[in-house]
Amino acid sequence: MCACVSAPCLGEAAFALNLGSETSVFWQDQSFNGIGCPAQTTCHSLPSVGGSDHPDVFLTYSEGTISLTQSVPNGNYDITLFFAEPRFHRIGERVFDVHIQGKQALTDLDVLKYRDGQIHSALTVTIPNQTVRDGLFHLLLKPVIGQPILSGVLLEAKSGPSTPRDQWELVWQDLFDESRLEPDHWSLDIWPPGKVNDEDQAYTDSSQNLRVENGALVLEAHHHPGQIPAFTSARIHTRGKYDFLYGRVEVAAQLPDAQGTWPAIWLLPSNPFFYATNCEAGVDWQGNGDCDAWPNSGEIDLMEHVGFESGHIHGTVHTRANYWVNGQQRKGRLIDPSATHDFLVYAMEWTPERIDLFVNDTRYFSYLRGNNDSWHRWPFDQPFHLILNLAIGGNWGRAGGPIAVHEFPQRMRVDSVKVYQRISQEPL
Repeated sequence: MCACVSAPCLGEAAFALNLGSETSVFWQDQSFNGIGCPAQTTCHSLPSVGGSDHPDVFLTYSEGTISLTQSVPNGNYDITLFFAEPRFHRIGERVFDVHIQGKQALTDLDVLKYRDGQIHSALTVTIPNQTVRDGLFHLLLKPVIGQPILSGVLLEAKSGPSTPRDQWELVWQDLFDESRLEPDHWSLDIWPPGKVNDEDQAYTDSSQNLRVENGALVLEAHHHPGQIPAFTSARIHTRGKYDFLYGRVEVAAQLPDAQGTWPAIWLLPSNPFFYATNCEAGVDWQGNGDCDAWPNSGEIDLMEHVGFESGHIHGTVHTRANYWVNGQQRKGRLIDPSATHDFLVYAMEWTPERIDLFVNDTRYFSYLRGNNDSWHRWPFDQPFHLILNLAIGGNWGRAGGPIAVHEFPQRMRVDSVKVYQRISQEPL
């Protein structure tokens, strides 16, 4: 137990509440105290909830204008809200605002939209860096259309890395301080439009799309009116040049901010056929629906951002047991409007037991191996490699409307990429 008195310890929950029930439940390692129905709300329950290995906190909820006030030590907190949409309806029929400490922290939250149109599916939304100065935490969910819902709330002091920094050793990095992309570190993908995810761009090796400039890597997307392809961009990876098993990854990046952009920092298995059952090495498996290399061998999305939801950072893992096709996708969402004009540090800690994702040391997503270590839900026991890309359009990039071509070119800038290994673990 930590000895903090006047302020909460790092990573310690100031409080965790389970709404809609008087029963206390656990989510991952955290106990949520059951508080029933806040004033002017009604309590409800769901028969089951998908998308989480710890669904209990999502199974009950309160509905109505939700106002909570809690005594907590003064300090800086990360707030995570827990939801599961209970009923079939059209996106846009339940919309509400979130106010924290009397200020609007989130506008037009739509649980169904945020959870890809799925009901009875777990959603977490993390809002970092909320300050308490008067000893009281205030949360208000205010209706815009329909009535707000809320299953749980977790208030944590700034957590920092899961493993203390002095237990990590830097083993690989690129600071982009040379005049060109380091060929010993990165390879380029040259792809036509539509190869994966129905994306609109072609990936090229043109300096217009990919270059090192002023100490940063620039992945820049261009619109070419009247030409084929209409969009070009860049995608690079470390496969065969740096593959690793477990560790901490840190990528300092500034994201684009136009509708239709879809930048990503992510990892794929370096042997994608490791857990494939119907295809073998040599098959072009990416974008190939007849080959189950994906999702069988896994994917880790350290950061994704779609321009129609500016400042919404997404972290996801894909496995055969848990991915979007079967409605069991495991994902987290963090809101930070500064992501499109500041360099934020997107980080992952990957151990044999769990994967944690961070933005500027706020942990907003965890995926635990648990007792079921079947490859169907834990294929993360093999080397992976890093990918940086800026996609345009595609299934997700166009989900919020047409590509904002008048705002091009758009770019993702990367200041550094660093990989650490636990000091007690030999790096690959």
